[in-house]
Amino acid sequence: PDLLPTCNGEITTMSFLQDVVDILLQYVVKSFDRSTKVIDFHYPNELLQEYNWELADQPQTLEEILLNCRTTLKYAIKTGHPRYFNQLSTGLDMVGLAADWLTSAANTNMFTYEIAPVFVLLEYVTLRKMREMVGWPGGCGDGIFSPGGAISNMYAMLIARFKMFPEVKEKGMAAIPRLVAFTSEHSHFSVKKGAAALGIGTDSVILIRCDERGKMIPSDLERRIVEAKQKGFVPFLVSATAGTTVYGAFDPLIAIADICKKYKIWMHVDGAWGGGLLMSRKHKWKLNGIERANSVTWNPHKMMGVPLQCSALLVREEGLMQSCNQMHASYLFQQDKHYDLSYDTGDKALQCGRHVDVFKLWLMWRAKGTTGFEAQIDKCLELAEYLYNKIKNREGYEMVFDGKPQHTNVCFWYVPPSLRGMEDGEERTSRLMKVAPVIKARMMEYGTTMVSYQPLGDKVNFFRMVISNPAATHQDIDFLIDEIERLGQDL
Repeated sequence: PDLLPTCNGEITTMSFLQDVVDILLQYVVKSFDRSTKVIDFHYPNELLQEYNWELADQPQTLEEILLNCRTTLKYAIKTGHPRYFNQLSTGLDMVGLAADWLTSAANTNMFTYEIAPVFVLLEYVTLRKMREMVGWPGGCGDGIFSPGGAISNMYAMLIARFKMFPEVKEKGMAAIPRLVAFTSEHSHFSVKKGAAALGIGTDSVILIRCDERGKMIPSDLERRIVEAKQKGFVPFLVSATAGTTVYGAFDPLIAIADICKKYKIWMHVDGAWGGGLLMSRKHKWKLNGIERANSVTWNPHKMMGVPLQCSALLVREEGLMQSCNQMHASYLFQQDKHYDLSYDTGDKALQCGRHVDVFKLWLMWRAKGTTGFEAQIDKCLELAEYLYNKIKNREGYEMVFDGKPQHTNVCFWYVPPSLRGMEDGEERTSRLMKVAPVIKARMMEYGTTMVSYQPLGDKVNFFRMVISNPAATHQDIDFLIDEIERLGQDL
Protein backbone atom coordinates (compact mmCIF):
# COMPACT_ATOMS: atom_id res chain seq x y z
CA PRO A 1 0.00 0.00 0.00
CA ASP A 2 3.01 2.35 0.43
CA LEU A 3 4.27 2.05 -3.16
CA LEU A 4 3.31 4.13 -6.19
CA PRO A 5 0.65 5.03 -7.31
CA THR A 6 0.07 5.91 -3.62
CA CYS A 7 0.28 9.62 -2.88
CA ASN A 8 3.89 10.42 -1.78
CA GLY A 9 4.90 6.85 -2.60
CA GLU A 10 8.01 7.83 -4.57
CA ILE A 11 10.57 7.42 -1.77
CA THR A 12 9.30 4.02 -0.60
CA THR A 13 9.04 2.85 -4.21
CA MET A 14 12.61 3.88 -5.06
CA SER A 15 14.01 2.20 -1.98
CA PHE A 16 11.98 -0.99 -2.56
CA LEU A 17 13.04 -1.26 -6.21
CA GLN A 18 16.65 -0.48 -5.23
CA ASP A 19 16.52 -3.45 -2.83
CA VAL A 20 15.07 -5.67 -5.55
CA VAL A 21 17.82 -4.60 -7.96
CA ASP A 22 20.45 -5.37 -5.31
CA ILE A 23 19.01 -8.90 -4.92
CA LEU A 24 19.07 -9.35 -8.70
CA LEU A 25 22.61 -8.04 -9.08
CA GLN A 26 23.90 -10.38 -6.39
CA TYR A 27 22.20 -13.26 -8.20
CA VAL A 28 23.76 -12.24 -11.52
CA VAL A 29 27.26 -12.13 -10.01
CA LYS A 30 26.71 -15.49 -8.28
CA SER A 31 25.53 -17.03 -11.57
CA PHE A 32 29.01 -16.64 -13.02
CA ASP A 33 30.89 -17.71 -9.90
CA ARG A 34 32.09 -21.28 -10.41
CA SER A 35 32.37 -21.84 -6.66
CA THR A 36 28.59 -21.45 -6.27
CA LYS A 37 26.22 -24.31 -7.02
CA VAL A 38 24.35 -24.49 -10.29
CA ILE A 39 21.37 -25.69 -8.26
CA ASP A 40 20.40 -25.98 -4.61
CA PHE A 41 18.26 -29.07 -5.13
CA HIS A 42 15.29 -29.96 -2.93
CA TYR A 43 12.49 -32.42 -3.65
CA PRO A 44 9.12 -30.77 -4.42
CA ASN A 45 7.47 -31.86 -1.16
CA GLU A 46 10.46 -30.53 0.87
CA LEU A 47 10.20 -27.12 -0.78
CA LEU A 48 6.44 -27.03 -0.27
CA GLN A 49 6.81 -27.82 3.42
CA GLU A 50 9.84 -25.63 4.14
CA TYR A 51 8.15 -22.32 3.26
CA ASN A 52 4.66 -20.96 3.28
CA TRP A 53 3.80 -20.31 -0.37
CA GLU A 54 0.04 -20.01 0.13
CA LEU A 55 -1.91 -16.89 -0.85
CA ALA A 56 -3.61 -15.04 2.00
CA ASP A 57 -6.38 -12.47 2.43
CA GLN A 58 -4.13 -10.01 4.27
CA PRO A 59 -1.19 -8.20 2.67
CA GLN A 60 2.41 -8.98 3.61
CA THR A 61 5.02 -6.37 4.50
CA LEU A 62 7.56 -5.23 1.91
CA GLU A 63 10.29 -6.94 4.00
CA GLU A 64 8.46 -10.23 3.51
CA ILE A 65 8.06 -9.54 -0.20
CA LEU A 66 11.83 -9.00 -0.53
CA LEU A 67 12.37 -12.24 1.38
CA ASN A 68 10.08 -14.01 -1.12
CA CYS A 69 12.30 -12.67 -3.93
CA ARG A 70 15.45 -13.96 -2.21
CA THR A 71 13.94 -17.38 -1.51
CA THR A 72 12.73 -17.79 -5.08
CA LEU A 73 16.20 -17.06 -6.46
CA LYS A 74 17.86 -19.25 -3.82
CA TYR A 75 16.23 -22.34 -5.35
CA ALA A 76 16.27 -21.17 -8.96
CA ILE A 77 18.54 -22.98 -11.41
CA LYS A 78 21.41 -20.68 -12.38
CA THR A 79 20.92 -21.02 -16.13
CA GLY A 80 23.75 -18.53 -16.71
CA HIS A 81 26.24 -20.63 -14.72
CA PRO A 82 29.21 -21.76 -16.88
CA ARG A 83 28.50 -25.37 -15.84
CA TYR A 84 24.81 -25.45 -16.70
CA PHE A 85 24.52 -27.54 -19.89
CA ASN A 86 21.04 -28.97 -19.45
CA GLN A 87 19.02 -27.15 -22.12
CA LEU A 88 19.52 -25.71 -25.58
CA SER A 89 19.01 -22.26 -24.05
CA THR A 90 21.72 -21.37 -21.52
CA GLY A 91 23.78 -18.36 -20.51
CA LEU A 92 22.85 -14.91 -19.24
CA ASP A 93 23.58 -11.96 -21.48
CA MET A 94 23.91 -8.61 -19.71
CA VAL A 95 22.58 -6.45 -22.56
CA GLY A 96 19.74 -8.92 -23.13
CA LEU A 97 18.90 -8.76 -19.44
CA ALA A 98 18.88 -4.95 -19.51
CA ALA A 99 16.57 -5.09 -22.54
CA ASP A 100 14.22 -7.46 -20.71
CA TRP A 101 14.03 -5.10 -17.74
CA LEU A 102 13.25 -2.20 -20.08
CA THR A 103 10.57 -4.24 -21.87
CA SER A 104 8.90 -5.09 -18.56
CA ALA A 105 8.92 -1.46 -17.46
CA ALA A 106 7.40 -0.34 -20.78
CA ASN A 107 4.80 -3.11 -20.35
CA THR A 108 3.07 -2.80 -23.70
CA ASN A 109 1.52 -5.11 -26.23
CA MET A 110 2.80 -5.89 -29.72
CA PHE A 111 -0.45 -5.61 -31.67
CA THR A 112 -0.43 -2.03 -33.03
CA TYR A 113 1.92 0.83 -33.83
CA GLU A 114 -0.49 2.95 -31.81
CA ILE A 115 0.66 1.43 -28.50
CA ALA A 116 4.09 -0.04 -29.35
CA PRO A 117 5.62 2.41 -31.81
CA VAL A 118 9.35 1.67 -31.39
CA PHE A 119 8.92 -2.05 -30.71
CA VAL A 120 6.80 -2.61 -33.83
CA LEU A 121 9.43 -0.89 -35.99
CA LEU A 122 12.25 -2.90 -34.39
CA GLU A 123 10.38 -6.13 -35.11
CA TYR A 124 10.04 -5.05 -38.74
CA VAL A 125 13.77 -4.21 -39.02
CA THR A 126 14.99 -7.32 -37.18
CA LEU A 127 12.81 -9.82 -39.04
CA ARG A 128 13.87 -8.31 -42.36
CA LYS A 129 17.54 -8.68 -41.36
CA MET A 130 16.96 -12.31 -40.35
CA ARG A 131 15.24 -13.05 -43.68
CA GLU A 132 18.22 -11.51 -45.46
CA MET A 133 20.50 -13.90 -43.56
CA VAL A 134 18.30 -16.82 -44.62
CA GLY A 135 19.05 -15.70 -48.17
CA TRP A 136 15.72 -14.29 -49.41
CA PRO A 137 16.42 -11.39 -51.82
CA GLY A 138 16.40 -8.05 -49.99
CA GLY A 139 14.99 -9.73 -46.90
CA CYS A 140 11.58 -9.92 -48.60
CA GLY A 141 8.72 -11.78 -46.95
CA ASP A 142 7.03 -11.72 -43.59
CA GLY A 143 7.41 -13.04 -40.08
CA ILE A 144 6.57 -12.80 -36.43
CA PHE A 145 8.09 -13.42 -33.01
CA SER A 146 6.15 -16.16 -31.27
CA PRO A 147 6.27 -17.69 -27.76
CA GLY A 148 8.71 -20.44 -28.81
CA GLY A 149 9.78 -22.86 -31.52
CA ALA A 150 6.74 -25.12 -31.04
CA ILE A 151 4.38 -22.24 -31.82
CA SER A 152 6.56 -21.06 -34.72
CA ASN A 153 6.38 -24.56 -36.22
CA MET A 154 2.62 -24.58 -35.73
CA TYR A 155 2.35 -21.24 -37.56
CA ALA A 156 4.26 -22.77 -40.48
CA MET A 157 1.82 -25.66 -40.64
CA LEU A 158 -1.16 -23.30 -40.38
CA ILE A 159 0.11 -21.07 -43.20
CA ALA A 160 1.12 -23.99 -45.45
CA ARG A 161 -2.38 -25.44 -45.11
CA PHE A 162 -4.00 -22.06 -45.84
CA LYS A 163 -1.80 -21.55 -48.92
CA MET A 164 -2.99 -24.83 -50.41
CA PHE A 165 -6.64 -24.68 -49.22
CA PRO A 166 -7.63 -21.10 -48.29
CA GLU A 167 -11.23 -22.24 -47.73
CA VAL A 168 -10.12 -24.13 -44.59
CA LYS A 169 -10.18 -20.83 -42.68
CA GLU A 170 -13.96 -20.50 -42.95
CA LYS A 171 -15.08 -24.07 -43.60
CA GLY A 172 -12.71 -26.06 -41.41
CA MET A 173 -11.11 -29.45 -42.01
CA ALA A 174 -14.35 -31.12 -43.14
CA ALA A 175 -14.24 -29.08 -46.35
CA ILE A 176 -10.80 -30.25 -47.53
CA PRO A 177 -9.10 -33.57 -48.38
CA ARG A 178 -7.07 -35.58 -45.87
CA LEU A 179 -3.70 -33.80 -45.46
CA VAL A 180 -0.35 -35.35 -44.60
CA ALA A 181 2.90 -33.76 -43.41
CA PHE A 182 6.40 -35.26 -43.43
CA THR A 183 9.25 -34.81 -40.98
CA SER A 184 12.21 -36.86 -39.82
CA GLU A 185 12.03 -39.42 -37.03
CA HIS A 186 14.52 -37.20 -35.12
CA SER A 187 12.47 -34.04 -35.54
CA HIS A 188 11.02 -32.07 -32.64
CA PHE A 189 7.77 -33.32 -31.08
CA SER A 190 6.17 -29.92 -31.81
CA VAL A 191 5.48 -30.97 -35.41
CA LYS A 192 3.08 -33.66 -34.18
CA LYS A 193 1.75 -31.37 -31.45
CA GLY A 194 0.93 -28.72 -34.06
CA ALA A 195 -0.86 -31.28 -36.21
CA ALA A 196 -2.93 -32.33 -33.19
CA ALA A 197 -3.82 -28.73 -32.33
CA LEU A 198 -4.77 -27.82 -35.91
CA GLY A 199 -7.09 -30.80 -36.30
CA ILE A 200 -4.82 -32.50 -38.84
CA GLY A 201 -4.06 -35.30 -36.39
CA THR A 202 -0.79 -36.91 -35.32
CA ASP A 203 -1.44 -39.93 -37.57
CA SER A 204 -1.14 -37.54 -40.52
CA VAL A 205 2.47 -36.74 -39.65
CA ILE A 206 4.64 -39.27 -41.45
CA LEU A 207 8.08 -39.83 -39.93
CA ILE A 208 10.90 -40.22 -42.43
CA ARG A 209 13.89 -42.44 -41.70
CA CYS A 210 17.23 -40.94 -40.70
CA ASP A 211 20.76 -42.11 -41.36
CA GLU A 212 23.03 -43.09 -38.44
CA ARG A 213 23.98 -39.42 -37.91
CA GLY A 214 20.30 -38.39 -37.55
CA LYS A 215 19.81 -36.75 -40.96
CA MET A 216 16.64 -37.30 -42.96
CA ILE A 217 17.09 -39.70 -45.90
CA PRO A 218 15.72 -37.92 -49.03
CA SER A 219 14.98 -41.12 -50.95
CA ASP A 220 12.77 -42.30 -48.08
CA LEU A 221 10.99 -38.92 -48.09
CA GLU A 222 10.19 -39.22 -51.80
CA ARG A 223 9.04 -42.83 -51.41
CA ARG A 224 6.64 -41.87 -48.59
CA ILE A 225 5.25 -38.87 -50.53
CA VAL A 226 4.47 -41.07 -53.55
CA GLU A 227 2.92 -43.69 -51.26
CA ALA A 228 0.69 -41.09 -49.55
CA LYS A 229 -0.51 -39.73 -52.89
CA GLN A 230 -1.37 -43.24 -54.10
CA LYS A 231 -3.56 -43.64 -51.01
CA GLY A 232 -5.40 -40.43 -51.95
CA PHE A 233 -3.86 -38.21 -49.26
CA VAL A 234 -2.63 -34.67 -50.02
CA PRO A 235 0.96 -33.94 -48.95
CA PHE A 236 1.03 -30.27 -47.88
CA LEU A 237 4.19 -29.77 -45.79
CA VAL A 238 7.68 -31.14 -45.30
CA SER A 239 9.38 -29.98 -42.10
CA ALA A 240 13.15 -30.37 -42.40
CA THR A 241 15.27 -29.91 -39.29
CA ALA A 242 18.40 -27.77 -39.10
CA GLY A 243 19.93 -28.88 -35.82
CA THR A 244 17.96 -31.77 -34.31
CA THR A 245 17.27 -31.67 -30.58
CA VAL A 246 19.33 -34.68 -29.55
CA TYR A 247 22.00 -35.29 -32.21
CA GLY A 248 22.24 -31.74 -33.54
CA ALA A 249 21.89 -33.09 -37.08
CA PHE A 250 21.24 -30.96 -40.17
CA ASP A 251 18.88 -32.46 -42.74
CA PRO A 252 20.09 -32.27 -46.39
CA LEU A 253 18.10 -29.15 -47.32
CA ILE A 254 19.03 -28.96 -51.01
CA ALA A 255 17.84 -32.52 -51.73
CA ILE A 256 14.67 -31.90 -49.69
CA ALA A 257 14.03 -28.62 -51.55
CA ASP A 258 14.28 -30.48 -54.88
CA ILE A 259 11.66 -33.00 -53.72
CA CYS A 260 9.33 -30.27 -52.41
CA LYS A 261 9.61 -28.43 -55.73
CA LYS A 262 8.92 -31.60 -57.71
CA TYR A 263 5.75 -32.43 -55.75
CA LYS A 264 4.69 -28.79 -55.08
CA ILE A 265 4.86 -29.13 -51.29
CA TRP A 266 5.51 -26.34 -48.79
CA MET A 267 9.04 -26.63 -47.39
CA HIS A 268 9.49 -25.59 -43.78
CA VAL A 269 12.87 -25.57 -42.04
CA ASP A 270 12.82 -25.96 -38.27
CA GLY A 271 16.07 -24.16 -37.45
CA ALA A 272 15.05 -23.43 -33.86
CA TRP A 273 18.38 -24.85 -32.66
CA GLY A 274 20.61 -24.59 -35.74
CA GLY A 275 19.40 -21.28 -37.20
CA GLY A 276 22.00 -19.32 -35.25
CA LEU A 277 24.72 -20.87 -37.43
CA LEU A 278 23.60 -18.50 -40.20
CA MET A 279 25.56 -15.90 -38.21
CA SER A 280 28.83 -17.81 -38.67
CA ARG A 281 30.80 -17.68 -41.92
CA LYS A 282 32.60 -20.84 -40.83
CA HIS A 283 29.49 -22.95 -40.13
CA LYS A 284 26.57 -21.62 -42.18
CA TRP A 285 27.24 -24.10 -45.03
CA LYS A 286 25.39 -26.62 -42.86
CA LEU A 287 22.19 -24.74 -43.76
CA ASN A 288 22.86 -24.62 -47.53
CA GLY A 289 19.48 -24.74 -49.28
CA ILE A 290 17.58 -22.92 -46.52
CA GLU A 291 17.00 -20.02 -48.92
CA ARG A 292 14.69 -22.34 -50.88
CA ALA A 293 12.37 -22.88 -47.90
CA ASN A 294 8.88 -21.33 -47.76
CA SER A 295 9.19 -20.79 -44.02
CA VAL A 296 11.86 -21.00 -41.33
CA THR A 297 11.79 -21.25 -37.53
CA TRP A 298 14.80 -19.66 -35.82
CA ASN A 299 15.12 -19.29 -32.04
CA PRO A 300 17.60 -16.60 -30.98
CA HIS A 301 16.99 -17.73 -27.39
CA LYS A 302 18.95 -20.90 -28.07
CA MET A 303 22.33 -20.70 -29.83
CA MET A 304 22.47 -16.90 -29.78
CA GLY A 305 21.90 -16.65 -26.03
CA VAL A 306 19.03 -14.13 -26.12
CA PRO A 307 17.00 -14.29 -22.88
CA LEU A 308 13.82 -16.38 -23.10
CA GLN A 309 11.59 -16.14 -24.93
CA CYS A 310 12.69 -15.18 -28.43
CA SER A 311 11.58 -17.31 -31.38
CA ALA A 312 11.01 -16.10 -34.92
CA LEU A 313 8.96 -17.58 -37.72
CA LEU A 314 10.07 -16.27 -41.11
CA VAL A 315 7.85 -16.64 -44.20
CA ARG A 316 9.03 -16.11 -47.77
CA GLU A 317 5.70 -14.93 -49.23
CA GLU A 318 4.50 -11.56 -48.02
CA GLY A 319 0.84 -11.07 -47.08
CA LEU A 320 0.15 -14.76 -46.50
CA MET A 321 0.23 -14.61 -42.69
CA GLN A 322 -2.16 -11.67 -42.78
CA SER A 323 -4.76 -13.34 -45.02
CA CYS A 324 -4.41 -16.59 -43.08
CA ASN A 325 -4.94 -15.13 -39.61
CA GLN A 326 -6.67 -11.75 -39.84
CA MET A 327 -10.06 -11.26 -38.22
CA HIS A 328 -10.38 -7.45 -38.68
CA ALA A 329 -11.22 -6.70 -35.03
CA SER A 330 -12.58 -3.17 -35.38
CA TYR A 331 -11.71 -2.10 -31.82
CA LEU A 332 -7.97 -2.69 -32.48
CA PHE A 333 -7.39 -2.42 -36.19
CA GLN A 334 -9.51 0.61 -37.14
CA GLN A 335 -9.08 1.38 -40.84
CA ASP A 336 -9.26 5.18 -40.46
CA LYS A 337 -6.18 5.75 -38.27
CA HIS A 338 -3.87 8.68 -39.03
CA TYR A 339 -0.71 6.57 -39.74
CA ASP A 340 0.38 3.79 -42.13
CA LEU A 341 -1.72 0.76 -41.14
CA SER A 342 0.85 -1.73 -42.42
CA TYR A 343 2.62 -1.30 -39.05
CA ASP A 344 -0.39 -2.70 -37.16
CA THR A 345 0.97 -6.24 -37.23
CA GLY A 346 -1.30 -7.81 -34.60
CA ASP A 347 -3.85 -9.25 -36.99
CA LYS A 348 -1.37 -11.64 -38.58
CA ALA A 349 -0.63 -13.30 -35.22
CA LEU A 350 -2.63 -16.09 -33.60
CA GLN A 351 -2.29 -14.33 -30.27
CA CYS A 352 -4.09 -11.13 -29.39
CA GLY A 353 -1.91 -10.15 -26.43
CA ARG A 354 1.71 -10.57 -27.50
CA HIS A 355 4.82 -9.97 -25.41
CA VAL A 356 7.60 -7.74 -26.75
CA ASP A 357 10.29 -10.32 -27.56
CA VAL A 358 12.22 -8.41 -30.22
CA PHE A 359 13.89 -5.75 -28.07
CA LYS A 360 16.30 -8.18 -26.35
CA LEU A 361 17.53 -9.51 -29.68
CA TRP A 362 17.72 -6.09 -31.31
CA LEU A 363 19.67 -4.50 -28.43
CA MET A 364 22.10 -7.45 -28.21
CA TRP A 365 22.64 -7.30 -31.97
CA ARG A 366 23.43 -3.58 -31.66
CA ALA A 367 25.84 -4.31 -28.80
CA LYS A 368 27.68 -7.25 -30.40
CA GLY A 369 27.19 -6.75 -34.10
CA THR A 370 26.84 -9.82 -36.31
CA THR A 371 30.56 -10.49 -35.75
CA GLY A 372 30.03 -10.67 -31.97
CA PHE A 373 27.34 -13.31 -32.36
CA GLU A 374 29.59 -15.11 -34.83
CA ALA A 375 32.50 -15.21 -32.35
CA GLN A 376 30.23 -16.45 -29.56
CA ILE A 377 28.76 -19.23 -31.74
CA ASP A 378 32.12 -20.29 -33.18
CA LYS A 379 33.48 -20.55 -29.62
CA CYS A 380 30.63 -22.84 -28.53
CA LEU A 381 31.20 -25.12 -31.54
CA GLU A 382 34.92 -25.17 -30.84
CA LEU A 383 34.22 -26.23 -27.22
CA ALA A 384 31.98 -29.06 -28.46
CA GLU A 385 34.78 -30.25 -30.72
CA TYR A 386 37.20 -30.06 -27.79
CA LEU A 387 34.86 -32.27 -25.73
CA TYR A 388 34.46 -34.72 -28.60
CA ASN A 389 38.22 -34.99 -29.12
CA LYS A 390 38.74 -35.44 -25.39
CA ILE A 391 36.34 -38.38 -24.95
CA LYS A 392 36.24 -40.15 -28.32
CA ASN A 393 39.15 -42.45 -27.39
CA ARG A 394 39.01 -42.08 -23.61
CA GLU A 395 38.50 -45.20 -21.51
CA GLY A 396 34.94 -45.51 -20.23
CA TYR A 397 33.32 -43.47 -23.02
CA GLU A 398 31.41 -44.62 -26.07
CA MET A 399 30.11 -42.26 -28.72
CA VAL A 400 26.47 -42.66 -29.73
CA PHE A 401 27.31 -41.95 -33.38
CA ASP A 402 30.61 -41.84 -35.24
CA GLY A 403 32.36 -38.71 -36.37
CA LYS A 404 32.65 -35.10 -35.35
CA PRO A 405 29.35 -33.55 -34.24
CA GLN A 406 27.88 -30.99 -36.66
CA HIS A 407 26.51 -28.77 -33.90
CA THR A 408 27.36 -28.47 -30.20
CA ASN A 409 25.50 -31.69 -29.34
CA VAL A 410 27.94 -34.36 -28.14
CA CYS A 411 26.15 -37.65 -27.41
CA PHE A 412 27.92 -40.35 -25.43
CA TRP A 413 27.63 -43.15 -22.89
CA TYR A 414 29.74 -43.17 -19.78
CA VAL A 415 30.56 -46.82 -19.05
CA PRO A 416 31.49 -47.38 -15.38
CA PRO A 417 34.46 -49.69 -14.61
CA SER A 418 32.15 -52.54 -13.58
CA LEU A 419 30.64 -52.73 -17.09
CA ARG A 420 33.83 -52.31 -19.14
CA GLY A 421 34.71 -56.00 -19.34
CA MET A 422 31.16 -57.16 -20.00
CA GLU A 423 30.17 -58.44 -23.41
CA ASP A 424 27.25 -56.86 -25.24
CA GLY A 425 23.95 -58.34 -24.22
CA GLU A 426 20.74 -57.75 -22.32
CA GLU A 427 22.44 -57.67 -18.91
CA ARG A 428 24.93 -54.98 -19.95
CA THR A 429 22.26 -52.94 -21.76
CA SER A 430 19.87 -52.92 -18.82
CA ARG A 431 22.67 -51.87 -16.46
CA LEU A 432 23.93 -49.18 -18.84
CA MET A 433 20.36 -47.82 -19.05
CA LYS A 434 20.54 -46.94 -15.34
CA VAL A 435 23.93 -45.20 -15.35
CA ALA A 436 23.07 -41.76 -16.77
CA PRO A 437 19.97 -41.18 -14.58
CA VAL A 438 21.93 -41.98 -11.39
CA ILE A 439 24.84 -39.72 -12.35
CA LYS A 440 22.36 -36.96 -13.24
CA ALA A 441 20.57 -37.29 -9.89
CA ARG A 442 23.91 -37.08 -8.07
CA MET A 443 24.94 -34.03 -10.11
CA MET A 444 21.76 -32.27 -9.04
CA GLU A 445 22.08 -33.28 -5.40
CA TYR A 446 25.67 -32.00 -5.27
CA GLY A 447 24.60 -29.01 -7.36
CA THR A 448 27.84 -29.00 -9.36
CA THR A 449 26.60 -29.22 -12.96
CA MET A 450 23.64 -30.29 -15.09
CA VAL A 451 23.62 -32.25 -18.37
CA SER A 452 20.62 -33.92 -19.93
CA TYR A 453 20.25 -37.57 -20.87
CA GLN A 454 17.69 -39.58 -22.84
CA PRO A 455 17.11 -42.83 -24.69
CA LEU A 456 16.54 -42.63 -28.46
CA GLY A 457 15.13 -45.37 -30.68
CA ASP A 458 16.90 -48.59 -29.71
CA LYS A 459 19.66 -46.75 -27.81
CA VAL A 460 19.46 -46.76 -24.02
CA ASN A 461 20.00 -43.62 -21.89
CA PHE A 462 22.98 -41.56 -23.00
CA PHE A 463 24.24 -38.09 -22.14
CA ARG A 464 23.46 -35.26 -24.56
CA MET A 465 25.96 -32.55 -23.83
CA VAL A 466 25.07 -29.22 -25.49
CA ILE A 467 26.96 -25.95 -25.35
CA SER A 468 25.27 -22.60 -25.97
CA ASN A 469 26.63 -20.66 -23.01
CA PRO A 470 29.36 -18.17 -23.97
CA ALA A 471 30.59 -18.27 -20.34
CA ALA A 472 31.73 -21.91 -20.68
CA THR A 473 35.47 -22.61 -21.09
CA HIS A 474 37.78 -25.57 -21.69
CA GLN A 475 38.14 -25.88 -17.90
CA ASP A 476 34.37 -26.33 -17.55
CA ILE A 477 34.44 -29.16 -20.09
CA ASP A 478 37.34 -30.77 -18.18
CA PHE A 479 35.40 -30.33 -14.94
CA LEU A 480 32.32 -32.00 -16.43
CA ILE A 481 34.28 -35.10 -17.49
CA ASP A 482 35.97 -35.37 -14.07
CA GLU A 483 32.59 -34.96 -12.40
CA ILE A 484 30.91 -37.71 -14.48
CA GLU A 485 33.79 -40.04 -13.59
CA ARG A 486 33.71 -39.08 -9.89
CA LEU A 487 29.95 -39.63 -9.64
CA GLY A 488 29.87 -42.79 -11.75
CA GLN A 489 32.97 -44.73 -10.62
CA ASP A 490 31.06 -47.03 -8.27
CA LEU A 491 28.10 -47.85 -10.52
